[in-house]
Amino acid sequence: MLDATAIAVATGAAGNVIAYLLQGNIDGIRNRVAGVFRRATADQQAEALRVLGEDAAGLSQQTISQAEVTARWTGLLTAVLAAHPDVREDIEALAATPPATKTVHIGSQHNHGQGTFIGGDHHGNIINGQG
Repeated sequence: MLDATAIAVATGAAGNVIAYLLQGNIDGIRNRVAGVFRRATADQQAEALRVLGEDAAGLSQQTISQAEVTARWTGLLTAVLAAHPDVREDIEALAATPPATKTVHIGSQHNHGQGTFIGGDHHGNIINGQG
């Protein structure tokens, strides 16, 4: 039986799994999940990676809720932790390190010269080929 702290850590780690998936960073989380499940059976490892792919697709297509995915990953993580207490450090590390956020840079563009500029400013003459 796991204590409340272990369950809370697993829940936090599950939340970070969701954060990776929502950012589209499945490759980043796949390696972390593989590390957590390294002491599990081959079938359990394969199941965790299969579920990860399904959850990534479900979240991107909005066919599954974040709450459902969090509950599923909390269950998977607590199960592997109960069977292999030595993976607690890996789960704690996953819980403590959320994925880096993506940065979007928004700038502006000004076009100068002749011609048509789509989506920007036009300064100069427009020549349409008629004399």
